[in-house]
Amino acid sequence: MADVELAPLRGIEDFLFGSARFQIPNIKDPEKWSNRVLNNLLYYQTNYFLTALVLFLVIGIIHPIKMVLGFAAISVAFGGFVYSTNNQWKARKFKRDHPLISVVVILVGGYLLVYMFGAVIVFMFGIAFPLLLILIHASLRMRSMKNKITNKMEYVGLKRTPMGIILEGLGQEQEAGS
Repeated sequence: MADVELAPLRGIEDFLFGSARFQIPNIKDPEKWSNRVLNNLLYYQTNYFLTALVLFLVIGIIHPIKMVLGFAAISVAFGGFVYSTNNQWKARKFKRDHPLISVVVILVGGYLLVYMFGAVIVFMFGIAFPLLLILIHASLRMRSMKNKITNKMEYVGLKRTPMGIILEGLGQEQEAGS
């Protein structure tokens, strides 16, 4: 991780205005579309990370209580799932030894899930909306010569960036330099 470099923040002129060229991708050629998206993700990665953070914070400022409650609900549900799947024999023994408590816990958990549903939706929207905007921009933004050269340098291994590591972890490293 010591050799990871943060990609430079691209100017707003390059990112959205001025020299930026946008075109609807050819959806009949998914390989070319995928190539455009991957290369834009690499080239504009700092802009995308900053955009996602700002949008998440804006949604958090607009609905702070729902964001916190949504995060808490998802965390508790995830923790309960992990605990119950890792300790199945304890959960089965508890259900067998304490059936009334088990039913009450399930009913209270279901009530809280329904009660917190709005907060969970707001939290998930705070995550999904920035990702949707990033995907739309990466799909529509046509690549420039500077974009292509920068991506080739990372692909050859001269630079390693956070987005390059994420894409590599998702199995997209072969395509990310094309």
